[in-house]
Amino acid sequence: MVRLPLTPAELERGQRLGALLRRARGERSMLEIALDARVSPETLRKIESGRVATPAFPTIAAIAEVLGLSLDAVWAEISRPDGGAEPARSAREARARLVS
Repeated sequence: MVRLPLTPAELERGQRLGALLRRARGERSMLEIALDARVSPETLRKIESGRVATPAFPTIAAIAEVLGLSLDAVWAEISRPDGGAEPARSAREARARLVS
């Protein structure tokens, strides 16, 4: 199967996703989060660094659950039309943004 190249928008969304997950992880270790989400630490590292811009839905769902993020909050943060110019600094802020 041939995979089409990612668009610039998909690459940017992947970068925003990685940044959101890093912020939500805070001081917790990458290993701890990966093991709790049942993904490899390498997979989490690649997602957080933006090297995997379009991770599988179950992978993101598992990581989001461990980090206490709703999938709605994740999607709202990474798909903002302004490119996420003012990203939430924590999972709590991402959730609060949805409520307000």
